[in-house]
Amino acid sequence: MSQFNEKSILITGGTGSFGKRFVSYLLESAEPRKIIIYSRDELKQFEMQQRFDAPCMRYFIGDVRDKDRLITAMKDVDLVVHAAALKQVPAAEYNPNECIKTNINGAQNVIDAAIASNVLRVIALSTDKAANPVNLYGATKLASDKLFVAANNISGAKGPRFSVVRYGNVVGSRGSVVPFYRHLLAQGKKLLPVTHPEMTRFWITLDEGVEFVVKNFSRMQGGEIFVPKIPSIRIVDLVEAMSGQREYETVGIRPGEKLHELMVPEEMAHHSIEFDNHYVIAPAITFFDKNVDYMKNRLGEEGHAVSEKFEYHSGKNPHFLTVEELKELDKLTA
Repeated sequence: MSQFNEKSILITGGTGSFGKRFVSYLLESAEPRKIIIYSRDELKQFEMQQRFDAPCMRYFIGDVRDKDRLITAMKDVDLVVHAAALKQVPAAEYNPNECIKTNINGAQNVIDAAIASNVLRVIALSTDKAANPVNLYGATKLASDKLFVAANNISGAKGPRFSVVRYGNVVGSRGSVVPFYRHLLAQGKKLLPVTHPEMTRFWITLDEGVEFVVKNFSRMQGGEIFVPKIPSIRIVDLVEAMSGQREYETVGIRPGEKLHELMVPEEMAHHSIEFDNHYVIAPAITFFDKNVDYMKNRLGEEGHAVSEKFEYHSGKNPHFLTVEELKELDKLTA
């Protein structure tokens, strides 16, 4: 029996790539009481309604910057996925205050509304850019992660449980490099732009991201940052997979961009636990229950401490996708 049966689920930023795929999963695999799409764009909601019009669907226009509206939307809600964010790295550098209002103040509003509405569990979506951030987007998501972890202390022993899922670049998601490259190739572009030829990134499909979030609703005790074990890619391999050639145009690193990404920095190794297919960064603070054992999750899966110098780094990942594997993924996400 699905954990989502007869549950009311709210997704902030629900008209995005993750929200649509998560709704598909819920409608195909469970019998939810309600699925609430909470977002600020009426056109995207209208377009989504044409595709997802099941009787359990609800569409709320609202911004995560508006706590009162969030409280109204969360009435009788059981589970929340917080996916709303301003995510474009260069845009955040040029509009820092707007990014802070959505990614940090909005995160606190989601927390306050969840506590006020007495929901059961909340998972916030994070990013590899939140680990040792060098750009404003990453810094706001790190602050958001800290807010969601500490929220377990505010909610108390009987209140909602909050956890975070942190993963890398989602293949084919809106605004990401794959659809950008497809667009350029469709226009007849001969050489694809590369910011730096040594660049690497963590790589996950949308389905894998949804599956990881679904599983972590069952695993979570509250306070964890869940990190999946996923492959890395080299940007030049992606260029070859999509264009058929190794040549590219170097355009320089964008404002706030890294050569490689981290998901578990070395500084957090002493808080990190390895499981079969994921890592958990346990909270650095003690809160609602001093006896929580993060070495064993609610599914009974057991982990072990990582080494003292451990870090999960896209450039040092033991698993890189080959050009052929990238070609196959490109076909699947086209």
